[in-house]
Amino acid sequence: MNTSGPVDQGLRLIPFRGLRYVPERVGSLAAVTSPPYDVVVRPDGLHHLESADPHNIVRLILPQADTARDRHRQAAATLDRWLAEGVIAPDPDPVLYVYEQRNDEILQRGLIGALALSPAAEGIVLPHEDVMDDVVADRAELMRTTGAHLEPLLLTYRGDGGTATGAGAVIDRTVLREPLLATTTEDGFRHRLWAVTDPSDRREIETDLARHQALIADGHHRWATYLRLQQEQTAPGPWDYGLVLLVDTARHPLQVRAIHRLLRNLPISRALKALTGHFRVQRVEGPLPRALDVLAEAAAAGNAFLLAGDGGFHLVDRPDPALLARTVRADRPDAWRTLDATVLHSALLDEVWRIPDAPEHIGYIHDTAAAVEQAERLDATAVLMHPVREEVVRDLARQGVTMPRKSTSFGPKPATGLVMRSLTLD
Repeated sequence: MNTSGPVDQGLRLIPFRGLRYVPERVGSLAAVTSPPYDVVVRPDGLHHLESADPHNIVRLILPQADTARDRHRQAAATLDRWLAEGVIAPDPDPVLYVYEQRNDEILQRGLIGALALSPAAEGIVLPHEDVMDDVVADRAELMRTTGAHLEPLLLTYRGDGGTATGAGAVIDRTVLREPLLATTTEDGFRHRLWAVTDPSDRREIETDLARHQALIADGHHRWATYLRLQQEQTAPGPWDYGLVLLVDTARHPLQVRAIHRLLRNLPISRALKALTGHFRVQRVEGPLPRALDVLAEAAAAGNAFLLAGDGGFHLVDRPDPALLARTVRADRPDAWRTLDATVLHSALLDEVWRIPDAPEHIGYIHDTAAAVEQAERLDATAVLMHPVREEVVRDLARQGVTMPRKSTSFGPKPATGLVMRSLTLD
């Protein structure tokens, strides 16, 4: 998803001693994994994962207690206890890992390692979305307290394509061996993990990655957290690196999905009434897949959203040009000004509905059915979005222009819990 960067100024991925579950100490590896922390649909999804196995990773990434401080301390105590009990153990030597995800339609392979951190201005790792300070602060305190990176970010780079060379060639050779672990999660994905131990293989990876830059596909808040924690340090050390999964999208293109909004305190009747004179509103027949098809057709012609919450669906499109001219920033590229997320936040949330972008008012939900269900149950409004095209994301990132937060969902995302990084072992 990115152009190559200057030689010797690109990506630097180093080995580390991964923390991994000991299979004999848990019910199954699948039962202790989780989606990334911000994809878990709470409370139902959290309770489901907690009950899957007493050692499920959500007890570390989403600990439950009355205060944030207690939650973070609880996560640290749980991690320490699991290490002492042998539920989790470090690998004996620092390695890079090859990670594979596969189902009947998708094959994705990449490298897990500790990536040298760099600010966006250096053009080595490019963000494409803004972040929320409160989320970064929470993740930072969790990382400080546990002394660990508990889940890898998903970063992409674009290799040469065609015949595998460099890192791609090492991956192809590595997957011919027996894996360190193999498991199938309940979403149908099969996961395998290998260690890259040969020094010549690691040199080949290092030389190849030094020619490339990467795009953050998933994990903007955690990357911002890595950078914040690095700035707190007074000497070089493990905080100068962050746990990532690097995927070459020339070989393994990612899927791009939308992230939907749940407007917790806005009944849909009030949301629809406020749109009068600002957008066209049409009732759309269900079921949900059919309504999403209507949204896709409308989105091909311009900004469009699908609202739900009253048992039906409402297509919202054709915004008033005067509204857009008044609310959308003029000092950004046209590709940014016409994003659905830009129009949603600038025109609808800020101007028409006047909803603060804060967790108590807006929830960000990846699953369309879950967004609709929660809106109906809470007498709220779900705003269903159409995915942004991958090339739009890439082009804006190259220009140094960030999209509104939670504009995209790239996947498949790495399963959380298969390999972690301790900041005290490096």
